[in-house]
Amino acid sequence: MKASLLIALLAFVASSAHAGAGAAAQKAEVCAACHGADFNTPVSEDIPRLAGQYPDYLARAMTDYKSGARKNALMNGQAEGLSAQDIEELAAYISRFPGSLKVLPLHRFIR
Repeated sequence: MKASLLIALLAFVASSAHAGAGAAAQKAEVCAACHGADFNTPVSEDIPRLAGQYPDYLARAMTDYKSGARKNALMNGQAEGLSAQDIEELAAYISRFPGSLKVLPLHRFIR
């Protein structure tokens, strides 16, 4: 009895996690319209690449757009309807895409 209950619980948790990832992917389609389907090929040079960014950076940026602390007419409107959970899921989803961002060695900035 305990084994079948445990199996049922694990199946539920797994399906919930999969549904969350699917929801994030669905919401990210709006982001992909400008930032590119791979989040690494934006439609214009003034739109940032998101692929390869840390999830906490992406979440902070979206939270700042939502609150108005960071200003961009399009992004403020996009973030306005997102919940805190939406932001965390989107940030986690987008950060998994491999990016072409380059990290410069720290010694180049220290004199």
